[in-house]
Amino acid sequence: MWRPEIELRTPEPPRIRPRRLRATDTLRRMLRETELTVNQLVHPMFVTAGSGIERPIPSMPGHSQRSVDKLPLELDEIVAAGIPAVLLFGLPESKDPKGSWAWNPEGPVPSAITELKRRAPDTVVIADVCLCEYTSHGHCGVLDDSRLVDNDATLPLLAQAAVAYAEAGADIVAPSAMMDGQVAAIRGALDSAGHGGVAILAYAAKFASAFYGPFREAAGSTPAFGDRRSYQLDPANGREALREMRLDVDEGADMVMVKPAGPYLDVIKRVRESTTLPVAAYQVSGEYAMLKAASERGWIDERRAAMESLVGIRRAGADVIITYYAKQVARWLREPQNIAV
Repeated sequence: MWRPEIELRTPEPPRIRPRRLRATDTLRRMLRETELTVNQLVHPMFVTAGSGIERPIPSMPGHSQRSVDKLPLELDEIVAAGIPAVLLFGLPESKDPKGSWAWNPEGPVPSAITELKRRAPDTVVIADVCLCEYTSHGHCGVLDDSRLVDNDATLPLLAQAAVAYAEAGADIVAPSAMMDGQVAAIRGALDSAGHGGVAILAYAAKFASAFYGPFREAAGSTPAFGDRRSYQLDPANGREALREMRLDVDEGADMVMVKPAGPYLDVIKRVRESTTLPVAAYQVSGEYAMLKAASERGWIDERRAAMESLVGIRRAGADVIITYYAKQVARWLREPQNIAV
């Protein structure tokens, strides 16, 4: 059907032009609202019993399970990159229903702490406190007769592990089992044992996430039956995450964490607005593995995508980011003309 021509009116030129302040790289850097620096990064490490072991983790390219004697080269790279902290996970010599290697002073984590502090005393050593890597059933606490995780029976075991790590020289212990009262139990045990100066980084909001798959391969912590949804947070619950955070603060946490990071940016923001404590966020193994897999197939620019994801975590309010990208990001940040995304 024929239509008469419509006279198009030329609009007035816009008076307000936000693009003016994006015109050059120098302007963009000068006005950038969120900065990512190496000082905010924590590098996770998987320490296994034995010697002479450096076993690559297929689902996490660039990461390996290492025995204590193989840690120095990795540590030297971390120190040279300026990364201030490491987070340790252990793979024990053997497992039992109680996870007793978690607090064995000869175990992989206490041994690694001692070696790391001897070699690089200024590096902050954080020890994860959980039983899942050490129990024969793979759950984060001991089981009752019904094969359910017994919260209260688990608390003294977590406390015992935290004291063992503190005695080995850990600067921070990080309870991740999501047992009710775990921060209070650990704080009391540390203080009673003369380790009042050891800080607690509470996994305050740890969700029952599908993004932990590669980690369970790396740490050998897949449950032998069932899942962890009865003690980790439901991914749909933001208000409950804030309640957990406040409980951990009341129990004596020095820092709080949200895990995973990327799918829970809203939770990071709400936690940041609800506490004056430092907030950490964990960019977990599945987040890392997805970026790696997509970049290996040429689907994304790895550097830009990784940096964008980490800047997003910072923008949401994280003061500290635990990430498997720590060493790569430290290198990218040193390169000329680095851009955030």
